[in-house]
Amino acid sequence: MNVQTAVSRYSAEFDLPVRGDPITADRYISKHWMDLEIKNLWPKVWHLGGVLAEFEEAGDIVRHNFAKESVIMVRQEDGSIRAFYNSCPHRGNRLILDEVTSVPRIACGYHNWKFDLDGTLAQVQDPDDFANGNPCGKVHLSELRCDTWGPFVFWCMDDDVAPLAEWLTPFPERLKGYGIENWVRVLKLSADCEFNWKIIRDNFNESYHLPTIHPELATFINDGLPDTVFEMYPSGHNAMWMKGHQATTRVDYHTTEVPAPLDDVARAWDIDPADFSGRTGDLRQAIIDAKRRLGPGRGFTNYDSMSDQQLVDYFHCTLFPNLTLTMSPEQLQVLRTEPHPTDPEKCVFQHWCFYPPVAGMKTVATPIGDVPLRHDAVQRHSVYGDGVSVGYVADQDLSIGTSQQQGLNSRGFKGCILPLQEKRVQRFHELLNDYVRGPGDA
Repeated sequence: MNVQTAVSRYSAEFDLPVRGDPITADRYISKHWMDLEIKNLWPKVWHLGGVLAEFEEAGDIVRHNFAKESVIMVRQEDGSIRAFYNSCPHRGNRLILDEVTSVPRIACGYHNWKFDLDGTLAQVQDPDDFANGNPCGKVHLSELRCDTWGPFVFWCMDDDVAPLAEWLTPFPERLKGYGIENWVRVLKLSADCEFNWKIIRDNFNESYHLPTIHPELATFINDGLPDTVFEMYPSGHNAMWMKGHQATTRVDYHTTEVPAPLDDVARAWDIDPADFSGRTGDLRQAIIDAKRRLGPGRGFTNYDSMSDQQLVDYFHCTLFPNLTLTMSPEQLQVLRTEPHPTDPEKCVFQHWCFYPPVAGMKTVATPIGDVPLRHDAVQRHSVYGDGVSVGYVADQDLSIGTSQQQGLNSRGFKGCILPLQEKRVQRFHELLNDYVRGPGDA
């Protein structure tokens, strides 16, 4: 029996209008569209480049390759982090080839030009053989904007883009209670995929796919429309609150017993699931009460600053254009898709998982199983379909990407037909249109 009776729940405060722009296949398959994104979209947004834990000492460097671009973030002597294009001003050779490294100076492997950590040229071969004299101290690496929030380091190519704190609105304030500043990145996973980067962005902007692609989540995440709140912010970002520790109300579950894995979650908080037979919906509040009572003593010091909603629910934040933060009280998942350097029908998917540093806790349960609670305990890159997991739920999301990309190439596809609950998908593409179709490029 279908018990769904209400329409999609959009927040009264954050329900913004959409125009109804057609969402056609060209944006997923066209090289011309991809070139316009590279020209008009990617320079105009902030990019997540790394995490602060990677920058312990002066000279620590994280390289972020994005499409055809490459950026290096470098910790300075004063502890700050600066970002530079990974290109030697001499003849363009890439300076840093490793993803993570530490150097006293940045050196070019072609002609051995050396730069101080602040990007200033410090040493060249044959310094007197230049028409305008020794270039040292006069030539600098091209610098980008660089800023931090929480455990993250961001970079941006355009000086006119809003400051990072403003760009991220409202998430710095909305996520403050979780205390993620010192959370530990345990998983750093990525995979090459055979579909356009926007396919997964569309997927993360809706929950319509959950009953089909993630049916096992229905036992402990309530994806019923009357119980889910969708939000669309003036900043361009979107969000979704889903009730956790509660089975879905999308369909009648025909059970009076607490389903797995909720029964184990209850026991973990000293609750007998048998006490909630016939009233499983009450378990969510019981877990809130137990976390309030027992959490601080178990090392979850962040519980005191969290709301009841944050203690048990899932806050799914989709940042325009290509970054997702999925918050729960004991885990932060970062999911991102980035474009392939040359092929619009390929992308790179990245999945990072963070956990609070609980005293005495040696391992954490992750989407790929139990893993030691330490920085980048598991890091790997694979090709999707080769059998290497990027997380069990993420694997399910990626599983539909290739077949969707293939279907978008069909003459029979005339454009998306969306239900109301996918309004966030519609808005994402309208924002994309506004960026990509710049003056003279419509």
